[in-house]
Amino acid sequence: MEEKKEIDQNVIMKLSNELTYQRYLMNRGQIREFFKKISIQEYIALYHIALNSDDSDIYSGRTYLKELSEKMQLSIRKTSKMIGKLRDQGFVLWSHDGNGSEGTYVTITEEGRKLMQEQKKMLNEYHGRVIQKYGVENLIQLLQMMKQLETVMSTEIEQLKGDDEHDETTE
Repeated sequence: MEEKKEIDQNVIMKLSNELTYQRYLMNRGQIREFFKKISIQEYIALYHIALNSDDSDIYSGRTYLKELSEKMQLSIRKTSKMIGKLRDQGFVLWSHDGNGSEGTYVTITEEGRKLMQEQKKMLNEYHGRVIQKYGVENLIQLLQMMKQLETVMSTEIEQLKGDDEHDETTE
């Protein structure tokens, strides 16, 4: 029988966040029990805001609403509503450049960071067990295949949109 080896915590964290994101995109309902204070959608938003905060010297930790909207595949209106809720709970600060016409952005608060750490711990424990049983290589291969599938599906949707626009202009 094959011996299970210990999985690096950084690998679990990265795979856990990617798996959470993919599960969010494919089926938003089944993992909700892990999200008591915020929704999975809000977790994904906070995760990307925190990631930008940690990695972005250029934008001083800012995540622009438009960028978040595109990343999460949500309308600006839905993204604004979600960010408003996170702001009201004290998890993000919402500001704008200049008079607002240059863009609005969010930054994560200390309370938001604390919540992210709690959520990450819970998700990492759960996903760590899942990854241990399913296998790191299997999960990586699955995520790669899911991304390939999403790319193909998105391309097809864009092609259909293009065909519809072409049909409308030729009528």
